[in-house]
Formats: sequence, structure tokens, C-alpha cells
Amino acid sequence: MHDSHADAGERGKDFWNRHLPWRLPVEIAVWVLVFGASAAANTTVVLIDAGRHGQVLETWEAATWESSSALVSLLLVPALLWLCERQPLHADTWLRRLPLYLLASIAWSLLHVAGMVLLRMAVYAFMGDSYSFDWGVGLPYEYLKDVRTFALIVSIAHGYSWLWRRLQGEAHLLGRPDPGIPVRPAERAGRPERFLVRKLGREFLVASDDIEWLQASGNYVNLHLAGRTYPLRSTMAGIEAKLDPDRFVRIHRSFMVRLDQVESVEPLDSGDSRVHMRGGDVLPCSRRHRDALRAGR
Repeated sequence: MHDSHADAGERGKDFWNRHLPWRLPVEIAVWVLVFGASAAANTTVVLIDAGRHGQVLETWEAATWESSSALVSLLLVPALLWLCERQPLHADTWLRRLPLYLLASIAWSLLHVAGMVLLRMAVYAFMGDSYSFDWGVGLPYEYLKDVRTFALIVSIAHGYSWLWRRLQGEAHLLGRPDPGIPVRPAERAGRPERFLVRKLGREFLVASDDIEWLQASGNYVNLHLAGRTYPLRSTMAGIEAKLDPDRFVRIHRSFMVRLDQVESVEPLDSGDSRVHMRGGDVLPCSRRHRDALRAGR
């Protein structure tokens, strides 16, 4: 175990830290590639099967079937990823949240089927033909396929999130020390002065004084310091209650700052503000939290 200052010196060499700005476009490209490749492969399979059974099937028809399904599924992915982030399935929450995911799978299938049917009808009309869909038979059949796709995406999202936290490093509140070990006054009052970060089998301490700002992200609060981000499993209200109010102040429902890291506050015409941090970050400050920030400064 070592101090955060020693670890901070390696941040320029950290591949995952450098990868962070590219994370979103890379993820989008991967999903587009996956669904695009799936549509192309399925189109090929449908055409081969039609030929084997002596059926006459135009290439554009098979491509329309598969690409419409893939495109609508791709458009629905962001909403499902948002659900996975906001309501993750952990060992202590999966049973309580399972009904929500079951309802979400039904909504996913209904939107998927409705979207792909509309797209197919539009393409068939453009080609001078017509498309019909038997909802009574087709909807249950499509749901049995959709629920597998739904479950696969949920599994991938949770697995990816778990892997990312291990690579990025995940913060934890320190437990109570063994009997006989001195406890600092602030920690005795329930205010953590240090956090334990686990990353790729290593452990090191991060001091509360090193945290520059915090951001809520689903069931986690991201601790930002020295160009790094460490997720802590907590609500913003929960961690706010533990941090020293003389040093940390809430500026937004999703943001909190260490006061001595605030460089300036820029008022906006809307009544909100922008908070410029010493490290170069610019954070939103809502009007309801503006007075608390001014009082703290």
C-alpha cells in the first residue's frame, strides 16, 4: 500500500487514463460494428437458407429484414445502457431490480418490433411492394428473440462496467481500524480523511484533501483528483454527509467541489453559474446551490 502522491506521478503513463477521452466514441464504434456485422451475417444466412429451400428471395428483402432489426436495436442501446448505469444489478440489488428489467425487456421488444415494422413498410413501399406483419404470432416470437439480445446487452454492460472499474481503480471507505490503533478525530466523527483505492490487485490510499471535485454517476460518485477518476459506490447525499462541510460544498445535484480548488465562478444569464477549477475543469453550478458556494468561499 502506498500514498496517492507516489501513484499520481505515474498518471502520464497510465493507458486507461489517456484512453478516457476516447471512451465514448470507441464504445459507439464497437456497438455500430457489432450490430452492422450481425445484420450482414444474418442477411447472408437468410439468403443461403432461401436458396437451399428453393425459395425466391430478393437480396434487398433479406437486407431490409435484418438491417431494420439491427438499426432499431442499435438506436435502443443507449436507453438500455442508461438503465444499467442508473439501476445496476449488484449482489445486494439484483433480486429487487429484476422486475424492472423484465418490464424493460417488454418495452424494448415492443419498441424494437414497432420500429422495424415501420422501416420495412417504408422500404417495401419505396420498392413498389407491401409488407405485412402478423402481430398475434409475430410479437411473441420476436420477444423470445429480443429477450436474448436484451439479456446479452445487459450482461455485456455490467461486465464492461466491472472491468472498467478494476482498470480505472475503485475507491472504498476505510473500515474501522483494529482495536488499539489510534483513530483520527475527523474519522472518529464519521468524516473519512482517506479512501482505499483498489486497482489491478494493488491498494493505495487517497487523502480527502487530494480530492478536487466529485460527480454523481448512477450508483457511484466519481472522485476526481490529479487528473484521475476513482468511482466510489455511494450516493452524492451519502458522501456529502461524510465530508467536511467547511471544505466541500455541493454546487449541483450531481457535483460537489473542494472549496480551495475553486479558481473563479462565472455567472450566467440563466441564473446558474460555471465553476472554474484550478485544474482547468469547468463545472455547472445551479442557482439553488450558488449561495452556498458563495458563503463557503
